[in-house]
Order: sequence, then structure tokens, then C-alpha cells
Amino acid sequence: MANRRTNPKELPDAVREAVERTVQATVGGAQSTRDRTRDTLDELVKAAETQAREVRERVREAIGELEERRPATQEDVVALRKELRAIGRRLDAIEERLPAKRASSGRGGNGRRTKPKSSRSSKVAAARSAAKRSSGSRGSGSR
Repeated sequence: MANRRTNPKELPDAVREAVERTVQATVGGAQSTRDRTRDTLDELVKAAETQAREVRERVREAIGELEERRPATQEDVVALRKELRAIGRRLDAIEERLPAKRASSGRGGNGRRTKPKSSRSSKVAAARSAAKRSSGSRGSGSR
């Protein structure tokens, strides 16, 4: 090895210069690594957001399908009955305002009057009593 003597004063300066050169040489590489890392993380975040949106949509669809397939609860049936009663009352009021149908003389000219048809309310009453009878028979079954 060559006989090289360094002055003790020059040694710290030489080490400092070597470290600075090394840092300067790696700064460019570190910057590009940081940029690549940032780009990669941005891509990962975008992909995760896209997947999260897709999963949320699938969950919403599944919940919607379950809601459609869900059997009616007692509250649902009570609400439907209430709504049907209100519709029935409205229909009765409309029918009362309609002019009465005239008995047609008939085209056959036989002079027979046709029997007037039963009103809707009597049909509804008959259907209700039939429903009560059938629900009463179900309630007395084996338990």
C-alpha cells in the first residue's frame, strides 16, 4: 500500500466530504423510489375504493332481495287490512254518488224485469263473514 499519511485535521473533512457525496448520490434514487411508492399507494387506494363501492352495491342488492322475499309480518297484514277498509269506504262513497241503474226493458220484449244485482257492500260483508268462519276453523285446529 502506498505510504499516505493524512493530517489529523484533514481526516474529519475528508469523511464529511465522502458522506456528503454518498448522500448526494443516493438522494436522486430516494426521490424516484418515493415517487414510485406514492404512485403504487395511490393505485392501491383507488383499487380499494372501487372494490368497496362494488361490495356496498352488492350488499344493498342482497338486502333488497331479502326484503322482497321476507314473509309478511302481523303488522304488515294489519296495515293491509286497514288500507283495504279505507279503500272499501271510499268505493262505497263513490257508488252512492253514482246514479241508480235503470231497469232495462230488454231487447226480447218479454216484459220481464231483471233481478237487480246485489250491491258491492253485501258482497264484501259475505266475504268478511266467510273469512271469519274460515279463520275460526283454523284457530280450533291441533296445537
